[in-house]
Amino acid sequence: MTIPPHHTPETPRDLVGIGIGPSNLSLAALAHPLAELDTVFYEQRPGFDWHPGLLIEGATIQVPFLADLVTLADPTSPWSFLNHLKNRERLFPFYFAERFHIQRTEYDAYCRWVAHNLPGLHFRHQVDAVRWNPERDVFEVDYTQLDTQGEAEALGRTYTRNIVLGVGTVPHVPDPLKPLVDTPGVPVIHAADYLDHRTDILTADHITVVGSGQSGAEIFLDLLRHRPARREKLHWIGRTEAFAPMEYSKLGLEHFTPDYTRYFHALTEPVRDRLVTAQWQLHKGIDAGTLAAIHDELYHRTLHGGWPDVVLTPGVRVRTAGRIANTRVELHLEHLQQDSRSRLTTDAVVLATGYRERPLGALLAGLDPYLRRDSSERPRIDEEFRYVLDPSVTGSVYVQNAELHTHGVGAPDLGLAAWRSATILNSLTGKETYRLAPRTAFTTFGLEHPRSRLPQARESQRLTPLVDQ
Repeated sequence: MTIPPHHTPETPRDLVGIGIGPSNLSLAALAHPLAELDTVFYEQRPGFDWHPGLLIEGATIQVPFLADLVTLADPTSPWSFLNHLKNRERLFPFYFAERFHIQRTEYDAYCRWVAHNLPGLHFRHQVDAVRWNPERDVFEVDYTQLDTQGEAEALGRTYTRNIVLGVGTVPHVPDPLKPLVDTPGVPVIHAADYLDHRTDILTADHITVVGSGQSGAEIFLDLLRHRPARREKLHWIGRTEAFAPMEYSKLGLEHFTPDYTRYFHALTEPVRDRLVTAQWQLHKGIDAGTLAAIHDELYHRTLHGGWPDVVLTPGVRVRTAGRIANTRVELHLEHLQQDSRSRLTTDAVVLATGYRERPLGALLAGLDPYLRRDSSERPRIDEEFRYVLDPSVTGSVYVQNAELHTHGVGAPDLGLAAWRSATILNSLTGKETYRLAPRTAFTTFGLEHPRSRLPQARESQRLTPLVDQ
């Protein structure tokens, strides 16, 4: 958003966003037409960058194109995916392509278009610390401006009444495999860096993919398609009991609605923790189309007799790992159902072992005395995506894609990004800035109807904060 003429460095902003991934980009796009808000967003990277290592040719996002940055909250927004197509003169080709699920590269290009054209986004700005200033009733946000080489160029400070954290996730490497990644030599990489190292990986004699989720499946398929028949020498292992399809039935998808998010938030902490673990197949399974493509490729390689030289084994965990003479890797495996162990020697490893929420302890150290935590020492987050803070703090700290423990499996889902952003903006403005539907699912998840479905909820869709107990 264009800074008002009266703004000075000492003038508090209404909102400072930290991180510019899809979540905060959605919030910035929906905040753009709100003239009453003075917002700014900081990102330490030089530009928008959405999982570049996984933009594999043909890979699609797992939500329909309507789950863009804005449409499910404001279909008339100029920052919609369809308007992006119109701006690029690609609307008719997309119409005839009949694609409900677009490719990852296309979603990335769309987000880059928004990030390039949307005012108020500041890249190469690394936020270093956040503090509450009780004398001025504002947050202080310290940042470092970076040059084109990523080196510190200047220091700055912004004052703001509210903050929204959207710093994303970081690649997760299980402890037994960390020594392999940290030691140069045999290529052992996380899936996040796959495309950067793909050429080297493909030259290896034998390749192992660890991880039975969507990324592991896509990487295994890509490697398979580029290996010669009967000399594939590929191994794919994962901890889950099967290479399981992601839940994609229409009623099953209602777990990714605001209705389910509200229901989940109202549950007790122990029940929520149990559900997050049990519902892995809702968001960590494999797209059925990807599984079908893998089977088709394997089947095609049997047409002239014989079987492809591949091994696919679920239900396996890596106990320990090490290098052999700096030229190969040895994985010590355990089959969870058989309670048996074996060793696997390989020449390259791709770790499709997922992501974890980015640690915020150092960034939020100045707010730690004010943060209220649950029994597991995690921040408590209310229904409007705000950290629960000491009452003496008059401002709000909102959080995006770091609320799995309080809001459930929809927390990282792109399909809820626009709704979550609209909820935050409604809370921030104190009014129904964006009209949110009181009901979004056919399923009633509990015996008691959520209050948002009661008749009086239609008078105002603004959500009442619900503090975790």
